[in-house]
Amino acid sequence: MRFLVSLLLVFILVFIFWPYYHLYRIDDALGRAEPAALAPLTDLEAIRDNTKERLEWALGLKNVTTGNNPMGWFQQGLQRAGEVALEETINLEWVQSQLRDAAATATDKRPAYFLAAVDYAMFESWNSFLVRLGKLGYNDTHIRLHLEGVTWKITDIVR
Repeated sequence: MRFLVSLLLVFILVFIFWPYYHLYRIDDALGRAEPAALAPLTDLEAIRDNTKERLEWALGLKNVTTGNNPMGWFQQGLQRAGEVALEETINLEWVQSQLRDAAATATDKRPAYFLAAVDYAMFESWNSFLVRLGKLGYNDTHIRLHLEGVTWKITDIVR
């Protein structure tokens, strides 16, 4: 019985520290010149979907119905154009640029390491982890990681 309890405690500790290890992996990938190093740690589709949702909400394009309303057609055209723009814009180079810029803004250390810029990193739920670069309310950037299989992947970047 003691063995099972010890095994369970080890499992819990490993699970708790697992996303922090992935923050180290992100920092290492950002130190490399090629953006492809971020590929195994990034879910581009989720980033695009979350960005699209925020943009639709901010522009009031959520739940647009066209009918015979020309304004509805215009809004639907904006949505389609926005989707195409997001597909072309949000790629690994964009993610690398966003994270590097956020780290440079959040820390005075040079070179600006990702880990040096982390001000807050904590679980939101068992499969969601939130990281804040910089002080809250002072040009901070939030990065959300989700557990996908055994890897924590970046699924949202909010600047």
